[in-house]
Amino acid sequence: MAKYQFAVSVRPQFLPDYSDASEERFMFAYTVTIKNTGDAKAQLLSRHWIITDANNKVEEVEGDGVVGEQPVLEPGEAFEYTSGCPLETPVGSMRGTYHCVGVDGTHFEANIPEFVLSKPSALH
Repeated sequence: MAKYQFAVSVRPQFLPDYSDASEERFMFAYTVTIKNTGDAKAQLLSRHWIITDANNKVEEVEGDGVVGEQPVLEPGEAFEYTSGCPLETPVGSMRGTYHCVGVDGTHFEANIPEFVLSKPSALH
C-alpha cells in the first residue's frame, strides 16, 4: 500500500429543472467521494478540472480545496461533496486531479477518473 494515496469516485446527475436546451444550457451535479486509501494522514489542497463538451470545447478550472474546504483525511476516512457544472451541450465529460500533501510534507496527486455528463436519452 502506498503511504499517500486517495481514491476518487464520482456520481454525475443531470438537473432538468436548471437546464434549458433552447438556451444551450445543460446543468449537471456530481457527487465526489474521496477516500484515503494510503497508510498515513493527508490533506487535499487544491483541484484541477478539465471539462469537455460535445463540441470539444475544453475548460480548465483550478482552485483551492473543494466546496470551500481542504479536508484532512485519516487512513480509511472519506470525504464526500456535491458540486455542479453547466455545459452548452447535452453530453460532455470531466476529469482532473487533486493536489494533496501528506503529514510529512510530501506532495502527491490524486487522479479524478474521467466521467460522462449526459442528459438522459442523449446517448441512446
